[in-house]
Amino acid sequence: MAALTTVTVDLPAGGYDVVVGDGAMRELPALVAVRVPGARHAAIVTDEHVAAQSWFGAIDPGIDAAVFTVAPGERVKQLATVETLCRGFARAGIGRADVVVSVGGGVVSDLAGFAAAVYHRGIAYCNVATTLLAQVDAAIGGKTGVDLPEGKNLAGAFWQPHGVLCDSALLATLPEREWACGRGEMAKYAFLGVPALIDLPLVDQIAACVRLKAAAVAGDERETSGGARVLLNYGHTLAHALEAAALDKGHPDALAHGEAVAIGLVFAALLARRLGRIGDDRVAAHLEVVERFGLSGALPPSLVEVDPEELISYMARDKKAAHDLTFVLDGARGLELVHGVDPSDVDAAYADLRALRWGPAAPGGPACT
Repeated sequence: MAALTTVTVDLPAGGYDVVVGDGAMRELPALVAVRVPGARHAAIVTDEHVAAQSWFGAIDPGIDAAVFTVAPGERVKQLATVETLCRGFARAGIGRADVVVSVGGGVVSDLAGFAAAVYHRGIAYCNVATTLLAQVDAAIGGKTGVDLPEGKNLAGAFWQPHGVLCDSALLATLPEREWACGRGEMAKYAFLGVPALIDLPLVDQIAACVRLKAAAVAGDERETSGGARVLLNYGHTLAHALEAAALDKGHPDALAHGEAVAIGLVFAALLARRLGRIGDDRVAAHLEVVERFGLSGALPPSLVEVDPEELISYMARDKKAAHDLTFVLDGARGLELVHGVDPSDVDAAYADLRALRWGPAAPGGPACT
């Protein structure tokens, strides 16, 4: 078995380790024993798909554990689900000194982390990340939360895990849409500091993304205005708006998160060009990176006719916004947070985006032509 890679998220309160590699989930008993030494009971939160995997029975926190299973998919990210989890914790006798263990992807870690943050006003939790998206992004950094009808991730808490285990062996059973989720975030990281990310072996790709995420979180734990962590939202303003619109129309699976981020990256480049921040060559670079990750920068046919005004209303509620339209945009100095973008420029960039055509790409997914 290859050696595991450990990346530390260095925080004022002590931080925690992210362990990456084949077999990382076997480190769970030691993680709980060292980081939550007073725990006598664990609440393992997972979804139905993960619970059905042959390896799930090997999940062992080293202490007495109760399993709590939620339905898969974005639609379960609701306050009602958090209430259900917390009530289950209470019935199972989970106390303030105990631990929540998330086993799954980004939806599960968002839910489990938020439940841990509010149960008994906050108990320890750990993440066993089982999807590419969770391993490169969602399970790290302490952002937890749920969606509201008015937008994605509008209710939540910053609640750092006590440790994260990214077992690359667990990715072997992922369906293609889950790979797309992770690849979209990887494409984002390619613009944040690892331009040759696509050329690395998978485990090295994961570790490189984790290092970037860890550095951003360490420098700006709670995503202050203008802080380093806000740059991790590159491509996410339109992505979250598209996802919210799909949820509102009853089609939560119209876009996987990574597919939406890929479109959001291209839109951000088109908007930056409209604002004179970059030229055609840099827009082409965004399209190339997205396509090399097997994704499309174009809107799928089912979302081409979404009303731009509806999307702008969602974007105005984005957590980066300060009562205006705010985007992370590329420019001569690299990525920067840009406030006060004129809606007419957003409309024009969105028209440019709608002109791109969804079509076949490199093996692994769709692209635009």
